[in-house]
Amino acid sequence: MKSAQSLGAAQAARLISLPEKISAPNPLKEALLEPIRERNAFLDYIFYDLGTLNHDEVAQLAPGYAREGAILLVQPSGRGGLRLWQDFDAFRAEAHRGMADCIAVAGVGSSALGTAAFARNVADAIDGPVLGVVSGYGLADLFSESLGGFFWFGWVNAVRHAFEPLDAATRMMPSSLEVPNGQISMAIRRSLDVKTLLSLLGMIDVSLLVGHSKGNLVISEALFALLQHDPARAGALAQNGRIVTFSAKIAMPKPWTQVIDVMGELDGFGLMNSRPMIGTDRRVKSAWHHTNTELLFHLPVTQVLRELL
Repeated sequence: MKSAQSLGAAQAARLISLPEKISAPNPLKEALLEPIRERNAFLDYIFYDLGTLNHDEVAQLAPGYAREGAILLVQPSGRGGLRLWQDFDAFRAEAHRGMADCIAVAGVGSSALGTAAFARNVADAIDGPVLGVVSGYGLADLFSESLGGFFWFGWVNAVRHAFEPLDAATRMMPSSLEVPNGQISMAIRRSLDVKTLLSLLGMIDVSLLVGHSKGNLVISEALFALLQHDPARAGALAQNGRIVTFSAKIAMPKPWTQVIDVMGELDGFGLMNSRPMIGTDRRVKSAWHHTNTELLFHLPVTQVLRELL
C-alpha cells in the first residue's frame, strides 16, 4: 500500500539524518523524544492518508517530521508538491499574504507527515493550496500524555500548558508573540502550535479552517486567543470564515457561526473528546476516527469536504 511505503521511506530518510540529531544543541531531549516521535509517525500512518504524498515529499519531511510549529504549504495532488518552513519567522520572511486562504491542522500523531497528508486531502477538496500547521511533539506533550493518553486531550491540554516551561528551557521559545496586524504583544503561555496558528491568523485572511481530532482544539485555542487580544481582527475573519471539524466537536468562539462538525458514526474516540452539547452536522456512515483511505472504515476527508463546500 502507498501509505506503508511512505512510512518506510520516511523512516529510512530519518535514519540517514541521525548523525545530525546526535549533534543537535539538546541531544538528551532528542534522545528522550525520538521513540515517541517514531510512534507518532506510525500513528500518522494509521490515521492519515500518507499515500497521497510522493517519495520526494516524504524525504523532505522526514528529518524534522515532529517539529512543533512548523508550517507547510501543500498543493493539490500532482500540482507542485509542498514547501516547509521550520517556524513562523521563517515563513513570514518568505511568504506573502495571498499564497493560501485555507489552513489545516491535524492532531493524532502530531507529525509533519500526518499534517501534510491531511492538508493534501483538504487541498484536493478545495482544488487549491493549503497551509498546514504541525502540532509537533515537545517535552510538555510527553508529560501530559503520560497522565492520560493522547486521545484524552480535552482535559490533558490544560496539564500540557503547565509543563510549557520545560520546553522553554530547551529551546528558544519567544516570551511574547507579535501579530503583524497591530504588532500585538501577548504574554499568554501557550503551546507553540497554537502560537503559530495565532500568528498566521494575524497575517493571512483565512476563509477556511479545517481540523482533525486534536487539531480542532488547536484551532479553538488560537481563535479564543485572537478574540481576546484583537477582537476587531477576529470579527473580520469570522464574518466570511468557515470552520470544518473532523472527528472531535470542540467549542469555537461565538463570532464564528459557520462551523460544520463532522463525525464518523463508529467514532467512539472522537465522541470521548467532544463537547456533549455540540450537535453533529454531518455523520459519515461506517466511518471511524482515521482518514487513511487505504484502510477499512475510514473517514473520506476529501469527498466529505467537497460535498460540504
